[in-house]
Amino acid sequence: MLFEPILICGMEVPNRFVRSATHEWMAGPDGTPTERIGDLYEELAKNETGIIITGYAYVDPRGKSDHLQLGIYDDRFIGEYRKMVSRVHRYNSRIVLQVAHGGRQTMISPEAPYAFAPSAVTEKTKGITPEEMSGEEVLETIENFASAIRRGREAGFDAVQLHCAHGFLLSNFISPYTNRRKDRWGGSTEKRTQVIVDIINRAREMVGHDYPIMVKLNATDGFPEGSKKNALDAPESIEIAKILAVNGVCAIEVSGGIAEAGDELFRTQIDSQEKEAYYKRYSKLIKEAVDVPVILVGGIRSRAVMEKLLEEGYTDMISLCRPFIAEPDLVVKIRKGEIDVVKCVSCNLCSDSSGIKCNYDFGD
Repeated sequence: MLFEPILICGMEVPNRFVRSATHEWMAGPDGTPTERIGDLYEELAKNETGIIITGYAYVDPRGKSDHLQLGIYDDRFIGEYRKMVSRVHRYNSRIVLQVAHGGRQTMISPEAPYAFAPSAVTEKTKGITPEEMSGEEVLETIENFASAIRRGREAGFDAVQLHCAHGFLLSNFISPYTNRRKDRWGGSTEKRTQVIVDIINRAREMVGHDYPIMVKLNATDGFPEGSKKNALDAPESIEIAKILAVNGVCAIEVSGGIAEAGDELFRTQIDSQEKEAYYKRYSKLIKEAVDVPVILVGGIRSRAVMEKLLEEGYTDMISLCRPFIAEPDLVVKIRKGEIDVVKCVSCNLCSDSSGIKCNYDFGD
């Protein structure tokens, strides 16, 4: 099944491999995509990666969360993205623009002197308490996301993915831990999901109903069980997935974790099949509940596990982040039977602010 095509809202993908969105530290200071990022994506496309999801692109200068992060907050970026997309489309890969807002994890700067989020809940890893968004700011943010989706289509991206995970703004909205609002965007599961539905509805007015909009979804905030009574987890995340699926989302990438939950986001020492696919329980439950393709990310390292996940109905696609940094040609190697386990040792040394790259010494 790894090399069978799949259809996502009319977008035909040649195989089941996804390069999960990864912050590259390679954009210009203002978020402009660079030739260096284009080189990275073209290398992945040349090596038969089914879907390439870009590093997260901020939809508002006040929502930038890291240095040299991609931006998509202005029409002036469209031309540069179009050049990048055309390089990928020389091959048979699909390329998806991930759009995001930092929320509680916004990088404080002269352009963003404070962070804002659904509620004023302190982000404990940074000691920053965001300001609670006014209704007007929520509406403005909905417009910013919808406009970013429109720019993605105009730039030629095959789809756009809303980043609703990992403690960024849309993740802040869906989690009861970070959303304590009492208006139309807070309270019940449906109300906390409403901002994403509003973004999709507004985007549909701009791009029509045939353009694929995907989401990366936190299935859990990642806190130890019972330590946070109001943290996001199943079964509520399954209900959120169902709401999104019936409101026009074409595929759901299942992930989890926020910074405050510790090492949940980038687990290390994934050195056995038992440690792989650490969100598979959630993806299985979500896949059983929705009628759209499900994509699973999180510590997948071996071909045997990949095949089992597909065959046993845990997921429809296999999403990898760190392994593609170590081996951009891993899809070709797996197809040719040259490797059964990817090279990545999950050391996290690839998180390099000079530009992502594998910094592990394999001794070869």
